[in-house]
Amino acid sequence: MADIFLYILLGLFAGTVSGLIGIGGGIIIVPALIYLFDLTQHQAQGTTLALLVPPIGLLAAWTYYKQGYVNLTIVAFVCLGFFVGGLLGAKMAVGLSDVLLRKIFGVALLLIALHMIFAKSGHAL
Repeated sequence: MADIFLYILLGLFAGTVSGLIGIGGGIIIVPALIYLFDLTQHQAQGTTLALLVPPIGLLAAWTYYKQGYVNLTIVAFVCLGFFVGGLLGAKMAVGLSDVLLRKIFGVALLLIALHMIFAKSGHAL
């Protein structure tokens, strides 16, 4: 039950960031599934692609699913949080200047890139 709550929180956070600066799925959810929930890179990517299924990621997600790399429980609950978080982030973003929004986006990408490059293991957050 605690994992379900954490999945929803992850979706809420990723949805908020996505609504705020236009990123979320791959940039937020993949590293979180790896570092916080112990999924492999393949599992994290497959599960994240399943979040995007209608219709963009359908064939890619299906390919990962057939190989056992999609966790449908995570998909359902992260989608729930992402749905609400996307609205929250979008509402925040429309009130920010273009310059500030661009800087927030750049900082988010930089922090994620540095973490992915220098993390020693899957538990480095």
